[in-house]
Amino acid sequence: MTLNVWNSQGDSGARGAVINAGLRRLDPDLVALQEVLWEPGGGQLGELVAGTGLRGTHQAEVTAGVAPGADRYGGNAIATRWPHRIVETLDLRGVGAPDVPWETLAALVELPGVGEVLFLAPTTAFRMEAEGEREREVLALTDLDARHRTALPTVIAGDFNAAPDAASLRYLTGRQSLAGRGVQYHDAWEIAGDGPGYTWSDENPNAAQDIEYLVRQPRHRRRIDYVLVGSPYAHPKAYARVRSAVLAFDTPSGDIWASDHFGVVVDLDIGMLD
Repeated sequence: MTLNVWNSQGDSGARGAVINAGLRRLDPDLVALQEVLWEPGGGQLGELVAGTGLRGTHQAEVTAGVAPGADRYGGNAIATRWPHRIVETLDLRGVGAPDVPWETLAALVELPGVGEVLFLAPTTAFRMEAEGEREREVLALTDLDARHRTALPTVIAGDFNAAPDAASLRYLTGRQSLAGRGVQYHDAWEIAGDGPGYTWSDENPNAAQDIEYLVRQPRHRRRIDYVLVGSPYAHPKAYARVRSAVLAFDTPSGDIWASDHFGVVVDLDIGMLD
């Protein structure tokens, strides 16, 4: 599962309670969370996963120093049903986006009876005109995968701030090369989702203000949050079959919208071939 939790904007206390209730109901095993604020002792991450049985790690726990803007925009976090260990963090910031403090987390998670899987939780540059930055970032992301991947297919979940037809996503899904390089991951929504799967939409009142600021056009909606899984090319002895893909937090609870993004929840059947 992936969800951008929108730091502390809006009524963050009420929104956090809605997200926590949703996590309890959905009962996910691997969760990527973006724009999570951090305080010693857990802060927002601890509140979001309280009572869920999930083990959480925020980037601030495993990186040196605090990136500029972290107090406002938060950072990336993961939460897993089973123990995990962070094997690397990757700072994707470029000179054109020095105030975006989101670091990619690479974690190995032990799936009971199956083996270790690499779980990557990225966020890429948010500006509409930053596709050049995103191209550089996804190249670094796939290098990160190559350094740590296991026999089981890698799972990548996060906010890519780009639609499926953007060069960064076309590269990740094997539709084009970047810098003479090619990879291929399966886009879970493309395989099993129903409908366009928009995750950032002006139909969500929490997103409307930023959409007006960044886009300034009516009826703007895009699919920018993804769950991707490694292909047989990189994992010839294993599989990660996508059984379902649905949106989460895409309707209000009472009058509370959980975030400015909708989440994506994917059911995977992961294992080794006989």
